[in-house]
Amino acid sequence: MTQTPSRPANPLDAAEALFKPVKKVAAGPAVERRALPNVKEPVSLKLDSDVLAYFQADGPGWQERINDALRVAMKDNP
Repeated sequence: MTQTPSRPANPLDAAEALFKPVKKVAAGPAVERRALPNVKEPVSLKLDSDVLAYFQADGPGWQERINDALRVAMKDNP
């Protein structure tokens, strides 16, 4: 009884074996993580240039000022 070698003898076959697609194993449903309260998250946001210029005019801290303005708007419209 002959056994097949554990490694391909041909270098081309060895290279092909390295790049062979691997079947993914399903890990189950994704778990949704809840955001921690008062934790800042990086986002990409498109703003009109005049709005951005308004908040940046007072110097550093413009992102916090935008956050504060959005928080006021959020509380005014429950």
